[in-house]
Amino acid sequence: MKTIADLKIGERGIVVNFIDEGLSLKLLEMGCLPGTQVTMTHIAPFGDPIAVKVSGYILSMRKEEAATVIIA
Repeated sequence: MKTIADLKIGERGIVVNFIDEGLSLKLLEMGCLPGTQVTMTHIAPFGDPIAVKVSGYILSMRKEEAATVIIA
């Protein structure tokens, strides 16, 4: 099982599902819908937070949050 947190800069994935139901609602509202492509764009020097391109914009999130989004 691969998550957004596993991506390296420039890698892409397709959102498949979510692990945390409560957090998934927040992420869905921000455009992380199943079937949407995400691309890792930035990783902070100590690894947290990260930024991904999704639905035409850059979304910044904590690595802990990214680990709840399953990708293919």
